[in-house]
Amino acid sequence: MISTTAAAGPAAPPVAPPASSGTARLVGLDVARGLAVLGMFAAHSTVPLPGNVLYELVSGRSAILFAVLAGVSIALLSGGARPGSQRLSAPVRIAVRAVVLFVLGLALTTMQVPAMVILTSYGVLFLLSIPLLRLRTTALAVLAAVFAVGAPLASFALRSALPTPDVIGYTPRFADFTSLDGLAKAAESVLLTGAYPVLTWIPFLLVGMALGRLDLRAVRGRLVLVGTALGLVGYGGSWLIMHVFGGYERIAAVYAGIMPPELLPMVLSSNYGTVPTMDPVLLLTAGAHSGTPFEIIGGTGVALAVIGLCLLAERLRVVLAPVASVGAMALTAYVGHLLALKAVGPDNLGRMMMEQPYAPWLILCAATMVLTLAWRLLLGRGPLEWLLHHLSALPARRRPA
Repeated sequence: MISTTAAAGPAAPPVAPPASSGTARLVGLDVARGLAVLGMFAAHSTVPLPGNVLYELVSGRSAILFAVLAGVSIALLSGGARPGSQRLSAPVRIAVRAVVLFVLGLALTTMQVPAMVILTSYGVLFLLSIPLLRLRTTALAVLAAVFAVGAPLASFALRSALPTPDVIGYTPRFADFTSLDGLAKAAESVLLTGAYPVLTWIPFLLVGMALGRLDLRAVRGRLVLVGTALGLVGYGGSWLIMHVFGGYERIAAVYAGIMPPELLPMVLSSNYGTVPTMDPVLLLTAGAHSGTPFEIIGGTGVALAVIGLCLLAERLRVVLAPVASVGAMALTAYVGHLLALKAVGPDNLGRMMMEQPYAPWLILCAATMVLTLAWRLLLGRGPLEWLLHHLSALPARRRPA
């Protein structure tokens, strides 16, 4: 079984702002992106079972970290601490990036790469960010809080009213755009029922945009503290409800007769984008890719803490250069690893994971760090990053003075 985390990917996975933006490159953000990429590798190339500590650590959280970093990149592209200062070029550049990511996500899914691709949903999130580009940190943070609680409740209510059962974990492909039924299925999966439903992923983007309006180096210590607190509220609060206040027993009763009790912990630990609509108590869980308020709050907290720690570690940039190079070429690394896993094949990958559980992940990490570091040193911007940058800058260059 292949993990559902794609970060898993990546915003495009979040694309760093161009050097010409006037914003000094934050190496700590590249390190955070790099960690998200390497975590995504683990989610896609290690055995997704309870007891695999590495998988349990990164599953879901790598994708959330990517989404938050996507919001940071959008904020930096649109003026950073001065929202609206690039009001003519930023919306166009972001819209072009959204289209490219959307199409690239469809292409990867159509190729049947062995993971659920996040890029299609990221493209839609990029488009939805455009009306919000002039908002400042406070407004964005308030919106994020509202969506963190309200969006999962709205999702549960809407999915409960669907005439057919949820199609869990679905990601669209090109064939869906050849018929009205396919279009409806694609829209429903991207917005509501799929692996990365936009409705419950908006809070991550909003949090990232709020961060991008700040002087990140000035608040990096507070990011660690606030992130840790949110992580405890999200994951700790859900744990208390499940194991102290009887939530787990109620869920066990809901699943009684549907599956053996010994499988319930595995079912609750990881989902396919949303929780089932059998009982509202499932909204109190915090499993990976569950889209519940507790997962959104806890996952956001982990992302903030990781970003803060990476910014604090910037003085170690020489030591962290291999990881930072992966983060600076996150889109290339993300697409490249999916193509590599596709070339290996699911059967061979599964056999490798069973024989040497961490070998595929270690090989992916080592190869990616060597290749991206060499590319960055010799050629600069990664190939897909170069393409995305120039395509998004093209409309601005063609606009009359």
